[in-house]
Amino acid sequence: MTASPQTDDAYRFDDLSALFINCTLKPSPQVSHTQGLIDKSAEIMMSRGVTTSEVRAVDHDLAPGVYPDMTEHGFATDEWPALYERVMDADILVIAGPIWLGDNSSVTKKVIERLYSCSSLLNSEGQYAYYGRVGGCLITGNEDGVKHCAMNVLYSLQHLGYTIPPQADAGWIGAAGPGPSYLDPGSGGPENDFTNRNTTFMTWNLMHLAAMLKRAKGIPAHGNQRSEWDAGCRFDAENPEHR
Repeated sequence: MTASPQTDDAYRFDDLSALFINCTLKPSPQVSHTQGLIDKSAEIMMSRGVTTSEVRAVDHDLAPGVYPDMTEHGFATDEWPALYERVMDADILVIAGPIWLGDNSSVTKKVIERLYSCSSLLNSEGQYAYYGRVGGCLITGNEDGVKHCAMNVLYSLQHLGYTIPPQADAGWIGAAGPGPSYLDPGSGGPENDFTNRNTTFMTWNLMHLAAMLKRAKGIPAHGNQRSEWDAGCRFDAENPEHR
């Protein structure tokens, strides 16, 4: 089904940008099955005017740790500060990665740790820095665990300040046990209607909510300003012991 020209033009998002972080374990240029699913979402975004970019986290020297720049805490190198700038430039962040042992990859975990390392930073309104952005996730694998992995990623993103729309995750898994991965010949992954539906819904919901937030200039800055709380403002929570 195609939309009418009038309806079609109404859903342009030329003022939005999105960053996909691929948390595959495979360095470039090896084939990443997760990349195949990223491409489907990114294609929809680009068709609607969203500026998209992608990064394969394993290609970068991201030091482990929970500080914004780990070279200040004993590591010789750390590329996270540069990647953080790209994160902050994006209205939409999609964390994408594979399932291993029923859980997110070690690379996914490291990326979330590094996002957390900057969670104490504030924006110009005194809110946590990630406020006003939306987050989602894509998961691939050939065993069960999509919902478990998505639950962890989406909880982490909202805890850091991202806004999560409805249906903010999508994934593909093959039959339980060893078998073909998403892009393998005959896997059925790229043609899977359930995966394609969820990926499409996720992508549109991310665009809709990001546009709403951007045009409203983010989450209202009242009752959620770390800077004001630290200065003594309690936003109607004057007596936490009140019964």
